[in-house]
Amino acid sequence: MRPTRFARRAGVAFAALVTSLAVTPGLVTGAPASAEPAAASAALTNLDHLDWLSVSVAPPAQEGHTTYRLEEEPEVGVLWTYAEPNGDGSYRPVGGGSYDEATDTWGQGAFNADDITRAAVVYLRHWQQTGDPASREAAYDLLRGVTYLQTASGPNAGNVVLWMQPDGTLNPSAEPVEYPDPSDSDASYWLARTIWALGEGYAAFAEEDPAFAGFLRDRLELAVDAVDRQVLDRYGEHLTIDGERTPAWLIADGADASAEAVLGLAAYQSAGGSARARQVLGRLAEGIAALGGGDARSWPFGAVRPWALSRSLWHGWGSQMPAALARASVALDDRALASPAATDSFTFDPWLLTSGGPDNGRMPTRGDRSQIAYGADSRLQSLLATADASPGTVDAATGLAGIVAAWYFGANPAGVAMYDPETGRTFDGISGDGTVNPNSGAESTIHGLLSMLALDAHPAVAERARTATITDRVGTTTLQAEDAALSGDASAVAPGSLWTGESLFGGTGYAGLGPGSSARLDLAGLPRSLVLPVLDLTPGSEAVTTFRAGDRVLGRAASGDVGAQGDSPAPGALLPVTLPGALPDDATQLTAATSGGSARLDAVMLEPLVSHLVLGGDDHGTALLSSASEKAERAHVRVPGSGPARIEAYDGQGNRVDVHLSPARTVPVTVPAGGFAIVRR
Repeated sequence: MRPTRFARRAGVAFAALVTSLAVTPGLVTGAPASAEPAAASAALTNLDHLDWLSVSVAPPAQEGHTTYRLEEEPEVGVLWTYAEPNGDGSYRPVGGGSYDEATDTWGQGAFNADDITRAAVVYLRHWQQTGDPASREAAYDLLRGVTYLQTASGPNAGNVVLWMQPDGTLNPSAEPVEYPDPSDSDASYWLARTIWALGEGYAAFAEEDPAFAGFLRDRLELAVDAVDRQVLDRYGEHLTIDGERTPAWLIADGADASAEAVLGLAAYQSAGGSARARQVLGRLAEGIAALGGGDARSWPFGAVRPWALSRSLWHGWGSQMPAALARASVALDDRALASPAATDSFTFDPWLLTSGGPDNGRMPTRGDRSQIAYGADSRLQSLLATADASPGTVDAATGLAGIVAAWYFGANPAGVAMYDPETGRTFDGISGDGTVNPNSGAESTIHGLLSMLALDAHPAVAERARTATITDRVGTTTLQAEDAALSGDASAVAPGSLWTGESLFGGTGYAGLGPGSSARLDLAGLPRSLVLPVLDLTPGSEAVTTFRAGDRVLGRAASGDVGAQGDSPAPGALLPVTLPGALPDDATQLTAATSGGSARLDAVMLEPLVSHLVLGGDDHGTALLSSASEKAERAHVRVPGSGPARIEAYDGQGNRVDVHLSPARTVPVTVPAGGFAIVRR
């Protein structure tokens, strides 16, 4: 095993790089089709750390596994999975699972297909964007590596083994066990990501190296075969998930996994493709689009949900569904696919940003508040892809993209830069309490660099992203029901597991409300808000919970208002119910009273009719205002900086409604119903 282009890239020396990997805060960047010309002198993309993670290995002969020109070039490109800091500020590469020094093996492996594929995409995009021959070589090496991991013959042909040991030996069954097990026995996330890399690889090499491109096409078609026989054999069938029909033909039942396959298939189709791959692209995109739902007032607030088996869950990890739909709409010339992408980008994203940012899990409350580069990058890529698919939304998309990308520069729960352009390192994440994980493994490095490439291609977005301090945020307030003042037949319940099988109770559990019982929640200075109680809805329940603010009835929620469990992994569904009445400004208490049966109240989400997020820099600032109202609302926001403020207002599909200037220090803004506004100094 030896270092590859890391040591060969002009101006980079191995020893110097290792000692330079100190934990120093830094900046950020990333890239799609219709990009602005980048200023090379100010490039944010630094491949040094990714180069350092990249190595080559000569795998032993293993049945069913080969790659392009293996006899002539016995070494293939791979990538270490993790990187942990040493005491002196340098880093060491680490594999997955426990390490056995005697055998030099890891319980999972040293290298994995998920990261090799996505690293190949980084190098492909960098090569295409800059012409760098070292990145071309790196992409070539890694594509040869991932196709070695692909099973080329037998009943699992087209599928992909996830893990490889340091000597190149494949590990089909990892410890701890991962599913599918063995890892090449079924469709998987790593199969989807292999399709992503092969599709973008074919498009990049088609004219530059037709022989290698032909090999990539053959392997991509082999992967398409695998999806066709293992996933699309159920095309047209539906699952029943708590009374809702969802598509049964998604990879690993996920719109998230399927989206990454769609990114590759869209690139392949745009470069010529094949009739069968086009059909697979269209069917996967159709399934992804079917998981879009809600609006500015109701869950999931316009998002495309990632998992077909749950109505209650959204996660930031791998949330590239809008990007995939936007790319597919262009490749297939199907405008219908662009619509759910736009709703996700321009209705859901403003809510997400004002309510706390790209959390790992909204389930439906903020069950997992940790944030990682994958989540931020997914939102950034999706906004820019949506702009490409719907040119009329470019201003809305780039405006929001700058706010999303500011996460890398310090506009995050930790208040520190997560990407360092001096080293090319992205920290592995921020925990729910705001603690930064200083590791810098492959996944975070990759998605940080994908974002940096996008920012280098869109310098105006990169400039806005440097407005990197959160100065104010007023968004969703979540009150945990188990913390309420309970009376009558009511009790705080701490279940054995907060995980229901398809979503997560918030806090420590829920309030069990028997007939005649009540829960009183104290309010403190909250703005006029929608009220969304989160109930564990159960078919057949006769419980009805009435919600009051003082003497005013805001609405009633029936615990039995949900369909049959069907194919859902858990009985019932943990879902927010939007009440018809808004919480008035002067409310001091909210009371929930249950009759007719027993209810399980997880929490109450309070959504301001106008939420806002304000970012500030040295002499400039940006504010985002998001509406959950049924009519245009007037709001005021104080934006840092000097000079007049530029106000841009958009509807929930990203269409501009208004643009004007205001000299006011505290800026008056009219936010369209269900839309958003961006104010910038």
